[in-house]
Amino acid sequence: DICSPVDTTGSPFPVVMLIHGGGWRSGDRSQELPMAEALAERGYAAVTVEYRLSAEARYPAGVRDLKTAVRWIRAHAAEYRLHPDRIAVMGGSAGGTLAGLLGATSGVPEFDGSGAYPSQSTAVQAIVDMDGVLDFADSAESGKDTDPAEPSAGKLWFGASFKDNPDIWRQASPVRWVSRQTPPLLVINSSVPRFRGGGDAMVKRLRAFGIPAEIHEFPDAPHPFWLLHTWFDVVRDRAVAFLDRVLKGA
Repeated sequence: DICSPVDTTGSPFPVVMLIHGGGWRSGDRSQELPMAEALAERGYAAVTVEYRLSAEARYPAGVRDLKTAVRWIRAHAAEYRLHPDRIAVMGGSAGGTLAGLLGATSGVPEFDGSGAYPSQSTAVQAIVDMDGVLDFADSAESGKDTDPAEPSAGKLWFGASFKDNPDIWRQASPVRWVSRQTPPLLVINSSVPRFRGGGDAMVKRLRAFGIPAEIHEFPDAPHPFWLLHTWFDVVRDRAVAFLDRVLKGA
């Protein structure tokens, strides 16, 4: 679904592709509609998308679905007044992890897959991650599978625990793929420590390349704070300020 600004100038809108959370096993695009409407009010075309969940297809199928969604945006840019060179990805929790992975793996064939619109680029120009883990090797994520009867969300997505297949957990970590081509990053965290894995390291690596990167924490916020009224407006304003600088040069 697309929420677009009320605007009659005819100019294309910068785009924010919104990715829902749910531990890669639940959720749908309707969760992101309030934020999509809020971003449209601030001058962005907000595209809410879905992807195959772990019960449908394991990693990296969902990542490839989202790469196809980016290509769809570019292929239909003229039709919906979308700016093909100003695309951000934004997500919370699992969606934040996916946003980081999309942004950091531009041009990596194993993630691009063989979906529709193969002539279109999957590159994005900004990442907003809200409480999405950026390093699966962090002990808060990798150490959770201690009871076979209660598999973690990661194990269900990857098809193996970290102990059984650490390589796939590391491969899915956005922090691993940081390069000079990675776009600017905004990380917004709650007060829950387990969702901060990889955030500081990814910001540090990006800054070493001279790429804008910032991290903020709401010390009293629960997970998922961005869906709750108390923090919604603040999250919107932080995200818009960042996106205005990166996508609009404001």
